[in-house]
Amino acid sequence: MGKEIRPNKVEVAIIGGGIMGVCIAYYSARLGSEIVLLEKDELGAGCSGANAGLIVPGHSLPLATPGIMAKGIRWLLNPESPFYIKPRFEPELFSWLWTFRRACQAEKMFKSMAYLCELNAASKSLFEEMAAEGVNFFFEKKGLLIVCRTKANWKAAIEEAHDKEKLGVTVDILDQESILQKEPTLKPEVIGGLYFPQDAHIDCLEFVEAVAAKAKEKGVKVLTKAEVIGWQKANGRIKKVLTTRGEIEAEQFVLAAGAWSPYLIKDLDLKLLVQPAKGYSLTYRKPINSPSIPMILSETKVAVTPLAEGLRFGGTLELAGLDLKITHRRVEAIKKAIPNYLKAIDPEKLEFLMLWRGLRPCSPDGLPFIGRSQKYNNLIIACGHSMQGVSLGPITGKIVAQILAGEKPLIDLTPMAVDRYN
Repeated sequence: MGKEIRPNKVEVAIIGGGIMGVCIAYYSARLGSEIVLLEKDELGAGCSGANAGLIVPGHSLPLATPGIMAKGIRWLLNPESPFYIKPRFEPELFSWLWTFRRACQAEKMFKSMAYLCELNAASKSLFEEMAAEGVNFFFEKKGLLIVCRTKANWKAAIEEAHDKEKLGVTVDILDQESILQKEPTLKPEVIGGLYFPQDAHIDCLEFVEAVAAKAKEKGVKVLTKAEVIGWQKANGRIKKVLTTRGEIEAEQFVLAAGAWSPYLIKDLDLKLLVQPAKGYSLTYRKPINSPSIPMILSETKVAVTPLAEGLRFGGTLELAGLDLKITHRRVEAIKKAIPNYLKAIDPEKLEFLMLWRGLRPCSPDGLPFIGRSQKYNNLIIACGHSMQGVSLGPITGKIVAQILAGEKPLIDLTPMAVDRYN
């Protein structure tokens, strides 16, 4: 093998090798930029590794919704609940929770939801374009089911459906007979739910690797095991990024490092209101009686994703900082939820493949931060995609590429302003 080329001067340095970073590299390379993509581990090693892989132009909801604070307080008393906040004194967490509380107002939630629907619809179209352009990845367009066992959750689902209909989003409200006919693997204890026909799903890690391969073909240099350890700056601009694999000088820098982003820019005296939110997934060999349609189990907030050769169950949201410790009770809660909804599917009897956890970068209002920093005019930030990072990957990549090229982005970026909480 020839000696690896390590560029020390490029036009664009992208920090983060997850779905955001590779999509930004893919679209930026199409504009002819000289690019290096930096990843502290391996590509897709963070939150892009083994998530649910849902693409949600239909089921687009911000994390902050009316009533979630009261529900969250009740969940804190249950060690197996879908939501948990690790007790700790951290001013950034208090600030995030205070802003999150304000974002839970109905009017603000509806505006965020409308914007997310627009973003996700545009992003799904880009997934389809990428597949047509020869990016080879698992991609199924079978919709998404929201499955309810209780009247309270079915009522809440119907309210979501009515909100989505106001936005022109197609959604089917399913009674018990209809949902059991739609997905015969569900148990008769299920009383109803929703079906979003426009939603889809992928294997995120496979997608990341495929997009990175195409970006490399277009000339993008990829450096893994390149951890950011500092910056060199002068006169309102960043000059270099310092990494464990050397210094890299660039005309423009893009921060797309997910939950690590706020920590990487502290030395630049910048703040981002982003909290890491840990989630888990369990992947099994796909059984013969696997469901064919992805679903979210409403009461337990567990996602069920049928893959090409696997069946994945994912869930929980732990606000515990940059803590990747596995909480086994929450993993067990995911496993225990499955037999309550699916016939003849017991994780204890399936062939186990992998336990995974990742840190979602959550903003208070559910909208990402995308745009230029006001303090450093050659720094673009793209993070904070919360629970919809997979779904928003391609549209984020295209928008950032347009910003880098000095073009007008195809979508208004005002709601995603980087400094909207400063």
